[in-house]
Amino acid sequence: MGFILFLMLALWVLGWVMKTPIRARLVMIGLLYLAVVIAHLVLPAEAELRRATGGDARPWLILGGLVALGFGYSRVIGRLKRRSQPAPAPQMPAPDQFREAELNRYARHIMLREIGGSGQKKLKAARVLVVGAGGLGAPVLLYLAAAGVGTIGVIDDDLVEGSNLQRQIIHRDQMIGTPKVYSAQMAMEALNPFITVRPYHRRLTPEIASELFDDYDLILDGTDNFDTRYLVNRMAVAQGKPLIAAAITQWEGQISLYHPASDAPCFECVFPTRPAPGLAPSCAEAGVIAPLPGIIGAMMATEALKELTGAGTGLRGRLVIHDALHHETRTIRVKPRPDCACCAGEPATG
Repeated sequence: MGFILFLMLALWVLGWVMKTPIRARLVMIGLLYLAVVIAHLVLPAEAELRRATGGDARPWLILGGLVALGFGYSRVIGRLKRRSQPAPAPQMPAPDQFREAELNRYARHIMLREIGGSGQKKLKAARVLVVGAGGLGAPVLLYLAAAGVGTIGVIDDDLVEGSNLQRQIIHRDQMIGTPKVYSAQMAMEALNPFITVRPYHRRLTPEIASELFDDYDLILDGTDNFDTRYLVNRMAVAQGKPLIAAAITQWEGQISLYHPASDAPCFECVFPTRPAPGLAPSCAEAGVIAPLPGIIGAMMATEALKELTGAGTGLRGRLVIHDALHHETRTIRVKPRPDCACCAGEPATG
């Protein structure tokens, strides 16, 4: 038995000298061990080979069992140690760098001469607030998320209703009764996991507007009432931030970019007073064709991406009116009003 153990040791040392992989050395020793055990089990008791290797298989089986137990114990201890060690922190790319999956996702943007890699980096670093997660907010939020706008805030105090689903494509039937901002967040994060969505399930009020707007670069207004529109406009003017606002009803929609800080009018310059009752009915009062919010909302998202990247010519000083019933689009020049109650026709200083 001693000779066989010496031979096993010699195989190990020889393998070490010859730089044979450990697994290969273990295989050779294991084959020798199996040959000895089989010899004891097969050969008769008086065989010379059995007498030369101890004459009994039991010591070899006990030795093999002890080695197996020791090996198994070491594997269990090693696995427990690995589990107890904290997982290494994932290597996060710098704010202006993209993962490989993002480069593939935004490849069609990066190919555009007007956007390119630098423009996509601007989108990744941008912070956009969308007021309203309804008809206009739905396509806007989806396209901003798909385009890779890094941080998107959405504020709305409504719940998803069955009547919304005819046009508000960001929501789903199973989300009825859920706050719209959370329904929108789920859809946006499912579309693009590389963005940050900030949902605010509350009504926009003067008490929270200033602090909320302060954290964003661009404001988009897709609300359906003039009180909120005027509040959004006044806060954007006070903070000197661009505002893309749109409205829809029945078959018609309109959109413009309001920004007195860059010599464009504000919303109140163009709409100084609320329309008389019945002249500008809401969608709930007058109805709306289902794709119209998508048409105008896509325009809003396009103007937002242009504003953030500096591509093309924006809608400063221009009001676009789209008539879907007769498929006509008109553009009207608009200017700051010196007697505007909000901006007085002067660039904002905030």
